[in-house]
Amino acid sequence: NVAQAEQCRICADVRRELTAICVVEEPKDVIAVERTREFRGRYHVLGGAINPMEGIGPDDLRIKELMMRLGDDTITEVILAMDPNVEGEATASYLARIIKPMGIKTSRLASGLPVGGDLEYADEITLGRAFEDRRPLDG
Repeated sequence: NVAQAEQCRICADVRRELTAICVVEEPKDVIAVERTREFRGRYHVLGGAINPMEGIGPDDLRIKELMMRLGDDTITEVILAMDPNVEGEATASYLARIIKPMGIKTSRLASGLPVGGDLEYADEITLGRAFEDRRPLDG
């Protein structure tokens, strides 16, 4: 985790939003999200991603602890911030499936083209996701 204590200083901060939780794979991901200054809720670090090729399944991650946290009626939104790779997709899909019966709003971070990138160098999956997650422009 980000701290040795049960809660890191971010989650212990009483000014943080209590109703939203961002689920990440590793502690370094918390730091990356914090740098954006876009998320004001709390975090849950899984300690990895589902990876059957490496023998890592749901029971090897901190998913039980996540579900216990979500059992608290204060959480109304879960943001899944997994890496945009096969393992991250598998983990996000698994989590979305087990969270759905709880009626908690669940979303996944959008993925697509990086700022400053060139279309001609984008792979098909990245470009496809950029099309799927496109947003309307006001203007």
